[in-house]
Amino acid sequence: MRLSVSEGMAYKTKQEFVYQTLRRAILRCELDPGQRLPTKEIADLLGVSLIPVREALQLLQSEGLVENRPHVGAAVARISGSSVAEVFTLLEGLETVAVRVAARRMPPGEVDTLAGLLAEMDAAVEEGEYELWGELNTRLHVSIAGYAEMPTLREMTERVFDLWHRVQRCYLKEVLVQRVLQAQQEHHAILRALRERDEAELERLVKVHNRNAMEAYTNHLSNGSTGSGEKIEDREREQVTPGGGRDVTARPA
Repeated sequence: MRLSVSEGMAYKTKQEFVYQTLRRAILRCELDPGQRLPTKEIADLLGVSLIPVREALQLLQSEGLVENRPHVGAAVARISGSSVAEVFTLLEGLETVAVRVAARRMPPGEVDTLAGLLAEMDAAVEEGEYELWGELNTRLHVSIAGYAEMPTLREMTERVFDLWHRVQRCYLKEVLVQRVLQAQQEHHAILRALRERDEAELERLVKVHNRNAMEAYTNHLSNGSTGSGEKIEDREREQVTPGGGRDVTARPA
């Protein structure tokens, strides 16, 4: 197991340090869905006692990012069709409100700002930089939520996009690369409707956008994949690609 530790980050407690390190690794799909999370191994890797690790795992379990499995113990929560449906159902509801209110409140010039961001996304697609596209996609959607000037709505949108980002990274090649052109067409349509302040059309487009995405991911999951192109029964070896910062790697006993 490898864990990437961000340098220069200040944490108030060891529990927060372990929690943020594990949460970041799970959301970036650096820890695979279904991968075991041995408490002692994590404690040794991060140089802490067992107590903050157990507390961090409990917090992550309450967020649905960790699950306790019989005869296995703590493991990274698997991505299921129902969990994907939950993410996109939540996004549809949040974004339906966001685009309606943003259409009324956002200054006219800010549509050009979004257009610039969308142009960056087009360029990322042309260059095949799909991870960058995913980051820009989150910025686009969260920015629209911000124009609604409803802090709680924006905060909730950011939190759900954390979950979406995990799904996107775990299924980068299998789903996102196949869907990205359609997604960009949908984004351009949403931007045109925002420019025209057409609330009814915005609501329709947001529903289509989220339902198309949900269908793409759930169809892939129906084949039994857990992410990164492998079936769940093939995931015997635990391996993580570092995501920046300092790598902490367990040595075999």
